[in-house]
Amino acid sequence: MNRRLALAALAVALLATLAGCSAFSGGISDEQLDQDGNYSELRDSDADVAIELEDGNLISDGEFQAVYDLNGSEELSLYRSTLFREEPLEINSVRYWYPNGTELTGSELEVEQGRSETTVQVPDENGTLAFAGDAGRKTFRLPAYVEGSYEVTVPEGHRTSNFLFGDVAPNGYEREVVDGRERLSWDDLDSTISLRYYLARDVPLFLGLIGVVVLLGGVGIGYYYWQVKQLEREREEFGLDIDTDDDSDGGPPGLL
Repeated sequence: MNRRLALAALAVALLATLAGCSAFSGGISDEQLDQDGNYSELRDSDADVAIELEDGNLISDGEFQAVYDLNGSEELSLYRSTLFREEPLEINSVRYWYPNGTELTGSELEVEQGRSETTVQVPDENGTLAFAGDAGRKTFRLPAYVEGSYEVTVPEGHRTSNFLFGDVAPNGYEREVVDGRERLSWDDLDSTISLRYYLARDVPLFLGLIGVVVLLGGVGIGYYYWQVKQLEREREEFGLDIDTDDDSDGGPPGLL
């Protein structure tokens, strides 16, 4: 009897564990995989991997779109590294093109999401894969899933060039502005891309704010100095700061 109870408890625990794993990695729906996506400009890039970033707002994060020339890769393992572990990359608007240009949607591909990565298998290793995903607010970080040349276009009106507000890693990149948008490119990349960018118009506003703070601080210090001098003059007028010298060589009064 006890053995049966133990086996039953073990079976329940196993089912609960499997259910928890299933809930944790519920996969990506066909609707999400087949969402609309416009990759025409990115496909025209000469880079092996072309990425475009769109800015977010106070409510939602930004978004990125990426196009990969697979160049012999039949499978991509997509993930993001956190402080303690790797997590599967959430993707949407997945598209694949055969070398002859025939297009497949994401639901027509083998896409599996596990606990640490999202795996995409394609029918031809020389085709092109595209997908979209979430980017941070004013930040972007993504591993290099394939080796080769990379090109990243930051959101419109944003820059990375000011060292106080922007940052680009790894080094070895070229920066140019094309149609008002900053574009970063690497000839050969095999490590994680990490960007911090800012609205270009925010820099003059920030510097202006600093100028106002410095000006107000200077006015406050000047006013405080004027008050101190005014108090000194008033004390002198009332004789409060006049010292009376005693020329007698004797001791205290009454002892002479």
